[in-house]
Amino acid sequence: MNTQRHPALYEVNARVLLRRLAREAGSHVTLNDIPDTWLANLAGCGFSWVYLMGVWETGEAGRRVSRSNEQWLAGYRCLLPDLVEEDICGSPFAVTGYRLHPELGEAEDLVRFRDRLHRHGILLMLDFVPNHTAPDHLWARDRPDYYVHGTEEERARRPQEFIRLDLPGGSTVLAHGRDPYSGGWPDTLQLDYGNPALQEAMGAELKRIARQCDGLRCDMAMLILPEVFRQTWGWEIEPFWPRAVREVHKEHPGFTFVAEVYWDLGWKLQQQGFDYTYDKRLYDRLRNGEARPVREHFWADTEYQRRSVRFLENHDEGRAAASFPPDRHRAAAVLAFLCPGLRFFHQGQFAGRRKKVPVHLCRWPEEPADRAIGEFYRRLFTCLRLPVFRDGDWRLLDCNPAWEGNPSHDGYIAFAWEHGGERCIITVNYAPDRGQCYVPFPWADLAGKAVRLNDLMGSARYDRDGGSLLSPGLYLDIPGWGCHVFEVAGE
Repeated sequence: MNTQRHPALYEVNARVLLRRLAREAGSHVTLNDIPDTWLANLAGCGFSWVYLMGVWETGEAGRRVSRSNEQWLAGYRCLLPDLVEEDICGSPFAVTGYRLHPELGEAEDLVRFRDRLHRHGILLMLDFVPNHTAPDHLWARDRPDYYVHGTEEERARRPQEFIRLDLPGGSTVLAHGRDPYSGGWPDTLQLDYGNPALQEAMGAELKRIARQCDGLRCDMAMLILPEVFRQTWGWEIEPFWPRAVREVHKEHPGFTFVAEVYWDLGWKLQQQGFDYTYDKRLYDRLRNGEARPVREHFWADTEYQRRSVRFLENHDEGRAAASFPPDRHRAAAVLAFLCPGLRFFHQGQFAGRRKKVPVHLCRWPEEPADRAIGEFYRRLFTCLRLPVFRDGDWRLLDCNPAWEGNPSHDGYIAFAWEHGGERCIITVNYAPDRGQCYVPFPWADLAGKAVRLNDLMGSARYDRDGGSLLSPGLYLDIPGWGCHVFEVAGE
């Protein structure tokens, strides 16, 4: 099975995919009906993982909220002018149980889908939502002590954060899930990690889910860190993640944990056992379009870099084709996906989709494919399939002034990769204007050799003396947002 050091992951919305297949087939479909050709195509692109988002059971309470919030409805109608109620299936993160949603098939279908992926050399990642459940989760009825409680006074003062439920034990006020900086999410109930019994129950859920997949993306994983929980709710809790991850690994040693995490807490969660953590800071710096903060980002510890999740879009962020102008989109993609870490791609990204669709919907609007973006990603995946980028050693390179008084070198970012005799150099002018610089190569054995540089993302071919590539380095003079991915061959 796939053990790449720098794997690639593809996120697909399970409900959207199956609804589209059902429309094409004219009948109900399940995970069993996802064509093998679709899986083979993902394997051919070099993907190591499929993140199948939104497979778990959700309930009527969540759908009712999604279908009645007027502000949300206005947004849905802007995306889908022909919106019908069936298009609104509720948030997949308002989970009623970690069982396959009946609309997606029987429980065995999920195991079969995982096994089919394995035959193509692909691993399966699913969701885990640690912070909250749906209001109609069985625990709300049977174990209300698992949740954060409130008072009628609090509900009156902050109605967006609390809800009164009629439970078997009587009328009870419970808190909606939230983070320290926002109001409550009305289709959720907040779990109380101050209760040791709740921590045990969630640990048991993790172990049960781990039997059905190869890894989990843990939604908003930082919310149950003790310091964040204290900031949100005002009381102390015992750490959850270190023990929970350790217990899963006892039964499933190779299981992979990915944390959706913000507020620069990724390193902390890596220390608590997560294999990979979202790198939102790199995404933000790439969007801002300034080279120096991006370059300085890559000064971080090498192991932290390897365990970072790099992305330009996902179901929470805006579409890359809408967030980045075309030239900057390509430059940002080269930097984000040809640096070390887990490369995270999103359904529709390669077609240049521009409309971000709420996860509450199970139908997306029709959009024309952007052929230029599609061709760019085709070339990028040709690179990502190479062993040097999947399993190689990476380093950040210096970008030196081309001549005194020319500051344009500050717009450049350059990497070197090496693996089993393969070598590559990535250079990006991450600035709006043409710039010049020298990039010294890191391989002393090039001295006295003729070196050929072959651009894997374009048509450029150069022959250079190896000694000059060591000092002063490769001379670059490229336009704003220009880039090269050079295969380095010494003769």
